[in-house]
Amino acid sequence: MSVPRTRSYAGPALFSYGFRPFFLAGAIYAAASIALWLPTWLGDIILPTHFAPVEWHVHELLFGFLPAIVTGFLFTAVPNWTGRMPLQGTGLMLLVVLWLAGRLALLMSEWTGWQTALLVDCAFLVAVTLVIAREIVSGSNWRNLKVLVPLGILTGANALFHWQVVFADDTELARRLAFAAASLLIVIIGGRIVPSFTRNWLVRENPGRLPASFGLFDKLAIGVTVLALVCWVVLPVTAVAGLLLIAAGIVQLLRLLRWAGHRTLRDPLVWVLHAGYGLLCLGILALGGSILEPEIVPPAVAFHLLGIGAIGTMTLAVMVRASRGHTGQELRAGTGGKLAFAAILMATAARVAASYLPEVNVALLHLAAASWIVAYLAFAITLGPALSRSRGS
Repeated sequence: MSVPRTRSYAGPALFSYGFRPFFLAGAIYAAASIALWLPTWLGDIILPTHFAPVEWHVHELLFGFLPAIVTGFLFTAVPNWTGRMPLQGTGLMLLVVLWLAGRLALLMSEWTGWQTALLVDCAFLVAVTLVIAREIVSGSNWRNLKVLVPLGILTGANALFHWQVVFADDTELARRLAFAAASLLIVIIGGRIVPSFTRNWLVRENPGRLPASFGLFDKLAIGVTVLALVCWVVLPVTAVAGLLLIAAGIVQLLRLLRWAGHRTLRDPLVWVLHAGYGLLCLGILALGGSILEPEIVPPAVAFHLLGIGAIGTMTLAVMVRASRGHTGQELRAGTGGKLAFAAILMATAARVAASYLPEVNVALLHLAAASWIVAYLAFAITLGPALSRSRGS
């Protein structure tokens, strides 16, 4: 993802490219929301939101944090795909303000009302989807129209989540839609950048076997995964859904093995991409296992492998690489990046272990939360200054 050409821009550097404000704000919010979540779940504090604690926690990962990072990535990648100018300056600033307003409206919805929270929060994803659709269509970049599918699903799932909180008994359907959309985004975007960045690094640093080119097997893997996710969304507790998810996890794991990740172990900035995609594969496998054998694979294990593991690791991998590369720094993980990667993997391991070790459950939850916070604060502290100033300054 190279930095696209831009029109003359003399405003704040923070609003010159989409990745700058959204990566920084998203990282800070990722840390802050988990810092609020654990004491809320333990009953130490009460948030002024009409969402139940678990609902707020799930919503803010899937519809608060994740959209910020996806927006930052796409607002920088799409102009590169289309050759059109990126959104910057006032327009970008207004979208950041809208995203922040959504977080506050939801957090304080007992005061503002659920209707305000719904409208303000949902407006952000609608606006982002429309902007990206306009850019792709205007640039006749038809091959990338597919990114609108998971974006559209995420947008609809967000509105459904709000509706279910108020009018239904649970938010399970909206959650499934959101996790399916997030998984599909990783399959589509990760399936492009992981082998591409791996190939570039291997050609330069470790000549030999290269990642397999995109071909029939990749199309098969994507097709099986889409079918499995659709079946899970529609028929979530059926054996068919469980078996299809396990099949999808296996073919995605085989796809990952074709990308020669084992040859990149000396560069954390590359291998962490493989780790993130691998956690997606494990998450999909666990999702299938949680349907077929829930006593062996608790649903919480599957959801946290996807949430902390796949989403958390892949977002950090992309954020560190893009932020360093696009601000004139050497393309390496750096101390902050290494700390962030180690911490997010620790958070994943601790949260999964918490589901199997009830006697130390609370301690492991604290470890998982602290590790997540360290991961995103490490990014914000070490790369925040570079995101806030002009490239190379």
